[in-house]
Amino acid sequence: MIQPINIKKFAGNYGGKFLGLSGSDQIRQVTIDSRKIQSGEETLFVALDGSRQKGSDFAEDAHGRNVRNFILPLAGEKNTDKLEDSNILLVEKPLNALQALAVMNREAFKGPVVGITGSNGKTIVKEWLAQVLSQGFQVFKSPKSYNSQIGVALSALEIQSRHQIALLEAGISQPGEMDRLKQIIQPQLGIFTNIGSAHDENFDSLETKIKEKCKLFTEVKYLIYRKDHSRINHLLKNGFDPDRLISWSDKTGADYTLSVRPEKNGSKIFMVARDLQTYTFFTTFRDSASLENIRHVIVSCMTLGMKPENIQKGLQLLHAVDMRLTLKSGINRCLLIDDSYNNDVAGLEIALEFMAHQRKPTGRKILILSEMLQEGDEIAVFQKIAGLSEHYEIDLFAGVGKHFSHYKHLFPKQSVFFPDTASLLENILGFNLDKDLILVKGARDFHFEKIIQLLEAQVHETVLEINLNALRHNFNFYKRILRPETKIMVMVKAFAYGGGSAEIANHLQKIGADYLSVAYIDEGVYLRQKGVTLPIMVMNPDMQHLNLIQDYDLEPVVYNRRTLQDLTSSPFGQPNGISIHLELDTGMSRLGFTEADLEDILTLLGKHKEIKLAGLFTHLAGADEAIHEDFSRKQLRTFDRISKVIMSTLACSPIRHALNSAGIIRFPDQAFDMVRLGIGLHGVEINQLEQEKLLPVATLKTVVSQIKKLTKAETIGYGRQGKLIQDGKIATLAIGYADGYDRRFGNGKAFVMIQGKRANTIGNICMDMCMVDVSGLQVREGDEVILFGKEPSLQYLAAQIGTIPYELLTGIGMRVKRQYILD
Repeated sequence: MIQPINIKKFAGNYGGKFLGLSGSDQIRQVTIDSRKIQSGEETLFVALDGSRQKGSDFAEDAHGRNVRNFILPLAGEKNTDKLEDSNILLVEKPLNALQALAVMNREAFKGPVVGITGSNGKTIVKEWLAQVLSQGFQVFKSPKSYNSQIGVALSALEIQSRHQIALLEAGISQPGEMDRLKQIIQPQLGIFTNIGSAHDENFDSLETKIKEKCKLFTEVKYLIYRKDHSRINHLLKNGFDPDRLISWSDKTGADYTLSVRPEKNGSKIFMVARDLQTYTFFTTFRDSASLENIRHVIVSCMTLGMKPENIQKGLQLLHAVDMRLTLKSGINRCLLIDDSYNNDVAGLEIALEFMAHQRKPTGRKILILSEMLQEGDEIAVFQKIAGLSEHYEIDLFAGVGKHFSHYKHLFPKQSVFFPDTASLLENILGFNLDKDLILVKGARDFHFEKIIQLLEAQVHETVLEINLNALRHNFNFYKRILRPETKIMVMVKAFAYGGGSAEIANHLQKIGADYLSVAYIDEGVYLRQKGVTLPIMVMNPDMQHLNLIQDYDLEPVVYNRRTLQDLTSSPFGQPNGISIHLELDTGMSRLGFTEADLEDILTLLGKHKEIKLAGLFTHLAGADEAIHEDFSRKQLRTFDRISKVIMSTLACSPIRHALNSAGIIRFPDQAFDMVRLGIGLHGVEINQLEQEKLLPVATLKTVVSQIKKLTKAETIGYGRQGKLIQDGKIATLAIGYADGYDRRFGNGKAFVMIQGKRANTIGNICMDMCMVDVSGLQVREGDEVILFGKEPSLQYLAAQIGTIPYELLTGIGMRVKRQYILD
């Protein structure tokens, strides 16, 4: 924050109802999360409502952390009596007030602000531009992908007087959103990365979406874009003064021409500038998306007056490590959070928050952190780092960098310090790592990727990458279809559809799921041991292990009379008895009580009050096909009728649930009290009615092990089934049917993506490897290969071999490493 905020003065200008009860009115921090508060005396808490919780409910918690300045909704005025000695501004919409605060801080900043928008590449362009600009400037950049109505406001509030340039990205999903973001960002330089299909469903046309994004740039001095994006080019040419437009292309005719020539170890970029001067840049990247992003960066730096030689120095810092938080398996049964791309205080807090929501470690929480070389006020930065380490209860802090030696007194005794990365690597085995949760975060110059390489479990090079952002997107998509009060149970059985039950369950707990469901008792026990506190329904319980059900607070499904009778004769070790979910068979003809069983059910449950009816549910047999709609609606009517008889007879109000992922789409009006979300969470809309609104969560990746040149006369693989049509080359990949890559994918039944190009399988799939035809492609050994994800999709691959996406996901072998990413 550039200048402290006086809440009384702000209230006088903004409006609302102000209750001035405290003399502490100078604010240097703004937060919307009471858990992140460290210095409450100088913090303003803004209560924003979440999807399932009211922000004002956490005001008392903030007050307990010494916060004495609040912005609350008018509707929360009745709770203000608990906030003694506080300044409270009551407003109609706290988000608008938060954004107004952000505008104040933005307008106090006198340096240039770069606004970045587009469908893809916004975050990467921002991150890389910051890296290159930092060769000559003190740069502020919005952390991670903070580009929403809330994220942009929080970002703008973090700009400080020491910064010389600010980079803010803006993302929209609805018409009208950019107007408010523009008021906050107020950019002098704009970058329009590209346009794609994301959120198309919310706009009348692609042109409408482009125009909405262009609202960010109406006052910019210059606007940078790629001329080859014809629709963007057309609308900008017709809507903006040509003197403000800076176009680039790999063809002549643009303001900057940047052509690319592949090299052995990367790419050369030849640039002809507006004044016809020519320059040559080199990058280690070869894929088209990265090369487009890098050229945006080069043109932006030239526009900001940076010298080409300094641009090249910055380009050398860019590398292919994901700018995402990645959760990996580590040595000695540790979990490893890789955030080794760059380092800043805002990013550290995000990474520590991510760490706090992972499954509870049985060992220590360890933070390995480098100095923050670009963060300005040295004392303030080290004080902030020490404060964050204490706040997030780090058990062992390891600081890397010569400056740490001056600030050892700020850190707890269980801290260790090293002058450089080499010293840490020499001593790290002395940490006695075992079942620890380790966050590794460092500036690029410290080469922390060496730490990751040392600590990462050396297993298979094949990885199943789980995108937690995409998972949240899909969860919110289904939630928006339902009434606000409808609960969501998420199915995490079968290792969460192959994705990793503990990691996904902990993330679901964070984003607002109400219930979880597993198949067997041991799955529920495992989740409890990993820190999951949500209610857990067990679909196939073995009542011989009733003690585990009670000890771990699980809720078993009862679907037959024998199990119900066993429960009535069981000695319950807890005074509150046991909570169950009763399964009703309304037409699935698999498990469950029928209407004919009602009398027995009611008699037994009526006599045994220790058995609590937590839920009533049924399974729809054909919710994923329109041809069965009448039958599905009949099932729903039957369920409604039977469940009402049970509830009225027993005078109870259990949670009723009938809809699966497919049913949520087809019958949202029949959601009852709760729905069961399964395959839809993973980005597969089984009806194929709303598929474009979901994102793939799982991406299966491997690497090229070897490349061979072959003639068309030679055969490939077992049974000599593979043959090239003409002389060419094949790539052998490090994955086979033992990893879950189905044997039926062989001989051209599937394709993979390498360097953004398709390569068809050739020959039979082997146990540990397979081969693809890469004739005519620029492929190298070690290149990343995508076997499924966005393309090819799970649905496409399943259709190719006559199966369903569930089988492909749950079939991924356990030797395939799971990695969890958060953009």
